[in-house]
Amino acid sequence: MTRTTMLALAVLLAAGCASSEPQAPTADSGPLIADPGDAKNRARAHTELAAAYYGRGNMGVALEELRIATAADASYAPAHSLFGLVYMDLRENRLAEQSFERALKLAPNDADINHNYAWFLCQTQREPDSIKYFMQAVRNPLYSTPWRSYSAAGVCALRSANVKEAEQYFERALRLEPDEPASLLQLGQIRYRQGRMDEARRLVARHNKVVAPSAESLWLALRVERRLGQRVAEQSYATQLRRRFPASPEYQALLKGKFD
Repeated sequence: MTRTTMLALAVLLAAGCASSEPQAPTADSGPLIADPGDAKNRARAHTELAAAYYGRGNMGVALEELRIATAADASYAPAHSLFGLVYMDLRENRLAEQSFERALKLAPNDADINHNYAWFLCQTQREPDSIKYFMQAVRNPLYSTPWRSYSAAGVCALRSANVKEAEQYFERALRLEPDEPASLLQLGQIRYRQGRMDEARRLVARHNKVVAPSAESLWLALRVERRLGQRVAEQSYATQLRRRFPASPEYQALLKGKFD
């Protein structure tokens, strides 16, 4: 998975801490004060604000909002989970792990929290350990987006060179959500290596319709068409790769003729 894809996924995870996508305050909206109410509502409101700031890359304000949230209600698990994500982004791994562990202690069956902690484990070279928490997330019958945990589990299984397991996770993700971009691309890569070119072509073509093509997806599409002997399509993808991503490792590989 590319760094851009991982960052996009991290923002998605942060948004999962709120019931709906929070809106950052405008410049003239006054002090950042949560709506009055009980402690848990105040904690929720400040956590939603923190998620908005985190999504915009403003980590300092996100941390301050989370401190307010946990001061209002120290038992509000999503705030601790988002603390973990912010600290992970800041590469404060010890603090991140403490925050995730606190969140899990408070809400051990929460799907989003299990997913977030699993992603942290995967990002800190503990890929086999991460799978347990991804699977704990999908066991929650109220989890609204289990495909994202299957997809992320597939990515982490690939990092452990467990291709067969990864393949199964990507397939399960796509059964639940046929347009899940990471699963489309990664399963396409697996099918390419297996020599199943027609299926690889279908998967990467779908990926490039669902989201804007990346250097990785254009490179896969180019190599699939090359294997299939479709020179016109191969050249079309080569042109797109050159125009859109001239500094990418994929384009440099094309220049050197390193297709596999």
